[in-house]
Amino acid sequence: MASIMTNAAALTALQSLNATNKSLEQTQSRISTGYRVSEASDNAAYWSIATTMRSDNQALSTVQDALGLGASKVDTAYTGMNNALDTIGKIKTKLLSTIGQTAANKAKTQTEITALQAQMKSFADAATFSGSNYLSVTSTQVSAANDGVQADAKIVSSFNRSSSGAISLGTIDINVESTKLFDSGLSTAVKNQGTLDRQTSVYSTAAAQSLYDNAYSTALAGGATDIAANTAGQTAAAASTATKIDNVSAFNLDITAAGVTDDIITQMVGKIDKVMSQLTDSATILGSAKSSIDLQKTFTQSLMDSIDRGVGQLVDADMNKESTRLQALQVQQQLGIQSLSIANSSSQSILSLFKNG
Repeated sequence: MASIMTNAAALTALQSLNATNKSLEQTQSRISTGYRVSEASDNAAYWSIATTMRSDNQALSTVQDALGLGASKVDTAYTGMNNALDTIGKIKTKLLSTIGQTAANKAKTQTEITALQAQMKSFADAATFSGSNYLSVTSTQVSAANDGVQADAKIVSSFNRSSSGAISLGTIDINVESTKLFDSGLSTAVKNQGTLDRQTSVYSTAAAQSLYDNAYSTALAGGATDIAANTAGQTAAAASTATKIDNVSAFNLDITAAGVTDDIITQMVGKIDKVMSQLTDSATILGSAKSSIDLQKTFTQSLMDSIDRGVGQLVDADMNKESTRLQALQVQQQLGIQSLSIANSSSQSILSLFKNG
């Protein structure tokens, strides 16, 4: 039926053209943005997932920065620790060389030892990065006398999201109480001094020194303060007739001090050897932390790359596909315009029915 009121063919052609134009706009948007899901209206589920994962990736980027900063701090402390370990080895050698020497020679050697001791303090004080120093610290009293200890240093190492959406942070903890070499806190506040400034008693015989050291170590292992451990050690060696020098540390030992004999110097060598062992343990803590940080940095970068790939698979446009689709839609658009033009011209043909009349 021919009608001048309703042009069904034109309506159909117009609907088809509108659908083609809409598809063309969508394809052009995908090509210009590079995304097939660029907003929630494109695909609410994929958009939500992608938005959350992008946010998590930004958090992981911050974690990566924190790991880099932490690595620098640990590496700085590790360098200072290694230098202190080398220096304490030199002090041990100097002590060994003085046994049996004259007082004049011992005085010369002590000058060298004093210089090495100052060097160790310099190493520890200089091992600072971004305000953090794991070797030279100052402990303060918390609530009672001699309860001041160093809190663990925490390096943010991971950002985690559970299946329920709850987030949590992982950390690599460094036991600064075990790595500190010097603690400049007040004697009434500090629980345990650093490895190099911890003062103990040195006896003239191996038997007395063993009694002292065993009791001292046992007390420390039980959580005692340096003061309590020293008291326990002296009590254990009280029956010995050996002479002793009190308040001796690797940092302040003096072979020219009053009462220091070759026998006591021999026990000083043993004390320094124990200090070297403790420094080795501390270096192991820092080395282990350094290794953990490096592994976590590698994992975090791999995780970020994996998330980027996963998000891309959800929302990125396939440019090969979209390019082909664009060409097809442009042809469809041209045909649709032509079809609409033909449909609109059909009304004109009705007039020809009346011209001959």
